[in-house]
Order: sequence, then structure tokens, then C-alpha cells
Amino acid sequence: MILLWRHLLRLILAAFSLLIFCEFLIYYFIALPCSWPQLPRGDWGRDAPGGGESAPLRAMFLSDTHLLGNRLGHWFDKLRREWQMQRAFQTAMTLANPDVVFILGDLTDEGKWASDQEFGETVERFNNMFKVGENIEFHVVVGNHDIGFHESVTKIKLERFQEMFDIPPVKILTIKDNVFVLVNSMAMHGDGCFMCSPAMDKLRWASERLNCTRYGSPSGRANEKETVKARCQKYKTLPNVRPILLQHFPLYRPDETPCTGPDAPTLNQQRKKNTERFDVISKKASQQLLSWIQPRMILSGHAHHGCYVVHPGGVPELSVPSFSWRNRNNPSLILATISKEHFEYSKCFIPQETSVITIYVFFISLIVVWFVLSIVRNWGRNFKKYR
Repeated sequence: MILLWRHLLRLILAAFSLLIFCEFLIYYFIALPCSWPQLPRGDWGRDAPGGGESAPLRAMFLSDTHLLGNRLGHWFDKLRREWQMQRAFQTAMTLANPDVVFILGDLTDEGKWASDQEFGETVERFNNMFKVGENIEFHVVVGNHDIGFHESVTKIKLERFQEMFDIPPVKILTIKDNVFVLVNSMAMHGDGCFMCSPAMDKLRWASERLNCTRYGSPSGRANEKETVKARCQKYKTLPNVRPILLQHFPLYRPDETPCTGPDAPTLNQQRKKNTERFDVISKKASQQLLSWIQPRMILSGHAHHGCYVVHPGGVPELSVPSFSWRNRNNPSLILATISKEHFEYSKCFIPQETSVITIYVFFISLIVVWFVLSIVRNWGRNFKKYR
């Protein structure tokens, strides 16, 4: 009997060790090789003399967390995927310690249907899962699952998201002499809807403010009258650097054939034509953003897979894949080192769901076989002893 309890104790310890590895330690093993990318030689490093503003910005980007509400998915599905995201994110925060974190939309999966109470509860869970230190900035953009596609957005759903996360239709951020423009993709339809008109006004404001910094005139034309140029006096001067555009929808691209790599879409998905205002924003809105904002880099989400494309004028766009196991087997996040002149990034994968399941199945089978053999061997010894 004592031997039986000893075997049971070993079984429990083995199972507990397996649980600790698969639910905690594996995230560190996978994340440790990932590091901040280096800037080209000649650009300041983080340990540059003087530090502070001269040091580059370290930014973390992730997207499409899709926290479930009360309608879709099983409770275990919800628990499993949210635990995975929380552990992966908090591990990355511990190891990477970024200056700022950006989440590129679709924070929730059911925000477009949720009541105010449901939405508030989901946001509370989101804030607990993606908690950051007081010295780290945290910003989000709105996604279609947070408020709905353009046709289903209501004033209530839009305003509650904007109030919860302090994110107007267009927002300019300045962090360590780098400029970011955050845009509501669903408001880029240009049809004069209740949210589109204010968004276009804010986009013009952002363009004017950027032009005043770049050219000294709100339209970017040098031959404007002094009375027009005087409008620039009402804007606070921004760092004279090309901005980085952040939004949920990618800019227009006809299909996903440029997407390559371990997190690229399947061949069938690559060949499928993208639908404007559903898979990507429209051609017109894309041209408008490129012309008015003149970004040096664009980051987006929505596609759930990774993609790197270059738009007219040589402007690169990086689509950040979903961070949730619910949408893909190999989620990832982006670590970017940013200076006034450069944007260098690394893609950091988190544990694959299939790998974790395989580890569980293999070692549970091993533990069970070991336990059964130990019991059989013990019974055999007792049988010989008392025969």
C-alpha cells in the first residue's frame, strides 16, 4: 500500500511538472531566441551617449486578439485561448520590455453584438490580460469585430469603444521623436456617414498638421499666401519625420499573392481576390491615406496572416497576424526598433498549439505507461514474496 501511494505521488509530480512546462516554461523557451533588431550602423543604439530621446524607440505590435463574449465558442475554448494570449504576452513583456505596445484592432470577437455590460466585462478581461507597466505606453486601433463593419456600426458602439480606449477616428501620437497616425478603417468609406465625415475632417487636420511640419504650409505648397500659411501657427510642431500609419484593415491590394513565409495564407487564400471595404480598404481610401499622410511604414491587422507588400511610392506595409490560437496555429508578434530614419523589425512566434498538444499527448502517454508498469512490477514482486 505504501508503494502504491509512492507511485501515485510520483504520478502527480510528473503531471504537475508537465503542466508547468506546457503552461508557463514553454513560452520562455520559445521567446528567448527572439530579440530586438539592430539599426544600421551609424544610427543611435539604445545605449547611445545621452540616452533618452536619442535612443531608438522599441515598439511591440500585435493584432486580432478576438476575446470571446457570451455567444461564440465553448467555455474551455475561451479559457484556453485567453490563457495562451496572456502567458505569451506577459512573457514577451518580461523579456522584451518595450517602450510602447500597439494592438491593431479586433481586440474583441463579439463587440459588434455585445451589450454595454458584456462589452465592459470583455474590456476588463482584456485590460487584465494585456496589462503593462506604468512606464510603458499602450495604444489600440479599432477593428471591425469591435464595432462592426461600416454598415453595422452604430453611434453607441463607436462611442463606447472610443471612450474606453481614448481613440478618436484619427489620432496623432509622438513617441521619442517618432510620429504615429492611428486611423479607424471602418470610417474610410468616404460616403459621408455619421462617422465618416468626422473621420475625414480629422484626416484633413492630421494632413495639415503634418504638412505644416514638413513644408511650412497646410497643403504642402510653397507658393501659398501668408494668410494661409498662418494657419500652421495653430498647430503644435511635430518632429520633422515621416509618420508610421497604423490601422486595422490593410491598404488596397488585389490579392494575397505577395504574402510569403511560415505565417502566409494558403495557396487558395492567396489567389482569392480581395474585396474592397471587406478584406482591404478601397483603392480611393488607400490613395488618399498615402497622399495625405505620406507614411514611411504602414502596419495593419485583419487578415489573420502575415504579409509584407510595397505600395506605390515605395511605401512598405506589414500585416501583423492574429495573436490567438483560435485563428491560427502559429501566432506571432512584432518587435520593431524605430529611429527617425529607420524601421527594423523582427517577427517573434509563440508556441504552436499543435506542438503543445503533441507534448501533452506524448508525455501523458509516457507517464501512464510508466505508472502502469510500476504497479504491475510491484504486484509481481508481492506475488513472488507471498507465493
